[in-house]
Amino acid sequence: MEFILTDFSEEPILQILSFVLFLFTYLVATVGNAMIILIIIHVPNLRTPMYFFILNLGILDVCYISTTVPNMLGNSLKQWKRISFGGCVVQMYIFLSMAATESFLLVAMSYDRYVAICNPLRYTVIMNRRLCLQLAATSWMIGFTYSTIHTANTFTLKFCRSNVIDHFFCDIPPLLKISCSNTKLNEILIFVVGAVLILPCFPLIVISYVHIVRTVMRIPSAKGRKKTFSTCVSHLMAVCLFYLTGTSVYLRPASANSAFQQDKISAVFYTIFVPMINPIIYSLRNKELKGAIKTVVTKTFLYKMQ
Repeated sequence: MEFILTDFSEEPILQILSFVLFLFTYLVATVGNAMIILIIIHVPNLRTPMYFFILNLGILDVCYISTTVPNMLGNSLKQWKRISFGGCVVQMYIFLSMAATESFLLVAMSYDRYVAICNPLRYTVIMNRRLCLQLAATSWMIGFTYSTIHTANTFTLKFCRSNVIDHFFCDIPPLLKISCSNTKLNEILIFVVGAVLILPCFPLIVISYVHIVRTVMRIPSAKGRKKTFSTCVSHLMAVCLFYLTGTSVYLRPASANSAFQQDKISAVFYTIFVPMINPIIYSLRNKELKGAIKTVVTKTFLYKMQ
């Protein structure tokens, strides 16, 4: 009927410190992403393909971090960190959907940068409204498909060995660990579905940036090279943060003798810190977005002063 989640530490002081840290992170992430979403919607100059994908990423990150952190914050104040069986199913479904969708959105964003830099004269023709909508819709559809497959296969297992999940949220590896069913098929499915749907994402991004770097290096002036490549730095940072922390957990058999405490730390990065850092990266590294934020904040302040 329910599962018991575990904390990072049994020490009360460390639990309080983690509560404060994750509450601060959650507030920064939700406020930062909400601000970017509202500014992109209300500022006409930002209605371009690049900001359309950043808008989608902001919406996704709010859903992503809200799936795990509020429940974790509530549980950290309780002695028994419970989550119902149905709540566990819903949490894992939304979490996996958002994670897979983000993978494909990052690919779409890299393709947008590739067209903008390598084929600038045809940018508006290629990256038209229809293609942008198709790329975003495909990302969301594949994300929900990926999640449906894994959630359905995970919760058809029997959990009679234990109801204690060695994690701060419902995820596939710790659930497979406590199952008394044969999980070989589930482990194979993680690799097969990941290889078909998720694994190609990173090589596609790498290929895009290989072409981008080649094009940038052909720009005669150093100032021009720096200005062109600076538009891609924020996206590269988001890609590295997301993939480097996520692959270590899922590209490994669940039956392997691994340190689940290390998996928790990795999960903190790709489920909590990435949604927090994304709006900071895109606002600080993007002059147009940074200028729009300053303009909106200034107008709001002057309006309240009147």
